[in-house]
Parts: sequence; structure tokens; C-alpha cells
Amino acid sequence: MSYTSQSTHLMGATISLTIQHDDAVEILGQSFQLLETLEYRFNANSSDSELSRINQEAGIRPVIVHPDLFELISIGKKHSLAENSQMNIAIGPLVQTWRIGFSDAKVPTDDEIHHALAKIDPKKIILDERNFSIFLAEKGMKIDLGCLAKGYSADKLAGFLRSKGVTSALINLGGNILTIGSKEGKPWKIGLQAPQSPNGHHLGIIPIVNQSVVTSGTYVRHLKTEEHDFHHIFDSSTGYPCHTDLRSLTILSEQSIDGEIWTTRLFGQNEINILWQIEQTPNIEAILVDKHGKITLSSGLDPLLPTKRKELL
Repeated sequence: MSYTSQSTHLMGATISLTIQHDDAVEILGQSFQLLETLEYRFNANSSDSELSRINQEAGIRPVIVHPDLFELISIGKKHSLAENSQMNIAIGPLVQTWRIGFSDAKVPTDDEIHHALAKIDPKKIILDERNFSIFLAEKGMKIDLGCLAKGYSADKLAGFLRSKGVTSALINLGGNILTIGSKEGKPWKIGLQAPQSPNGHHLGIIPIVNQSVVTSGTYVRHLKTEEHDFHHIFDSSTGYPCHTDLRSLTILSEQSIDGEIWTTRLFGQNEINILWQIEQTPNIEAILVDKHGKITLSSGLDPLLPTKRKELL
């Protein structure tokens, strides 16, 4: 049975799906419809999305939402409040103040940053589990799920594909990778982007089966001025892009949402702290690349080091 692939533009990226199935074309069509529905729910940059309705009603009234959106915001709030976490799903006002990645990006004034910082407290996201409602306690608050939505969507899509009998698939949501099974009995081979090279230039290849690969990096979106080059990963305590020697952090996990969670929670911390937390967390592994190009692997990859190191270095 051959493989069928389709691509489209969704979630601000090129989405590619490859599956092996007798009814591949129909299943792929249904898959893209599912992704469109999820984008409608989770997109902070669309004025008519379900998430935007929550943001528009900030400080006014709770909004009843779809259980998927409620679940994702609940996950995001939990990990935003975790000790030493760099995640903050309430960071929307800060993201919108800088606008890095958009044509109108600019360096905000100190007053603008101070104003945004006053509205990014995740504790003020009020969840009502009985009614599936979300309330932002202050006007001007905005939830941004950009750090979680692709991973959650990839897992939802994988569940749908399995329900249709798909046993071999590659889900690529703009660089967020999730695989089902193997490819013709061999691992899927995923390129690890070289952070300081053009897109498509790889440091090496990661072989995976039934796993996800998620990478966060400072090389993705930038705002360049005459004096500075600002990346898009923010520090909620300062209002500026975080200071870090890392260029990329890649998480290997079974669920794509876990890759999103841990790349976001850990990025901005130093290498020792990142590796320590990886070692304490089951079922995830990490690949770190610093500004000098040095690659560090978490200890769970040790059994595969002869293969991994040959392919990665």
C-alpha cells in the first residue's frame, strides 16, 4: 500500500500530512477539516475565533467554550503556574505589544511594556469546570495559545487517524512533528534544523516511531533594529525577549502536547536546569543546541548514542 501526502496553509504555517490507507484521500480531507476547526477555536490572531471571544470579553463576562478549548486553556494555566515555568498563556498583551513575526513589529516603549506586564497574570484566568466557561478577570487581558495549540491539535488529529484505521502516518504541523507507527517497518527520519542556517539545513536526522518531535528556538522569528536583534520568546518578568545561550531546544515525547509544554516551560533557563528537569520528568528526552553549535542530549538517549551521535554530530 502506497503513501499519500497533502499540504495546505493553516495555523500560520505549511501543514503536511502523509498517511498509508486505502481511503487516504477521503481521510486526508477530513483531517484538514478537523485542523481548520481546531484553528478556529485556538487562534488568538483571528477576530472571530472562539479564543478571541474570551479575550474580547475580558473583565466583562465569562464565555462558555467548546470542551477542547476549555481543556487546552486548563492545561496552559496549570503549566503557566508551575514552579520555575517559563510558560505563560496570559502573555497575549505582551506579544501584541511587540508584534514580532508580523509586518508591524516594533520595539515598545518602557511605558508600553509596563502596561502589558500588568495584564499577564495567569492566576487571573478563571475556569469554571461545571459550565466550561472562561473568564479573564481584567480588561485588556489576552490568552495566547501559540505555545500549545499545534501540539494539542496534532494529538487530536492522531487520535482521529487511528480511529480510521491508520497505522502509519507523519503529521507535520509547521515543524511540529508527530508520527503514527513506522514507515514500511523502519523509523520515520526527522531532520533537526540547524539553528544558524537557512530553513531546511539539518544538523542531523532523528529516527522515531510513535513519537513526537517539537523544537523551540530563537532563530524562528525576529525583529531587527540597528542596534539589536530581538527573538520572539519572551520573559514574563521583564517584558523583553529572554536572555539565553540556547538556540534551540527539541523535545522527544509520545504526545505532541508534552513537547510543546516542555519546550516552552524550559526555554530561557540554563542548560543545567533544563537537563535536571528533563531527567525528573518521565517519557521525555531533549536535544539542546547552544549559540556555539554544541549539541547536548539528555541521558535517556544514551542507549541510542552510537546511532544518535553518528547522525546528529
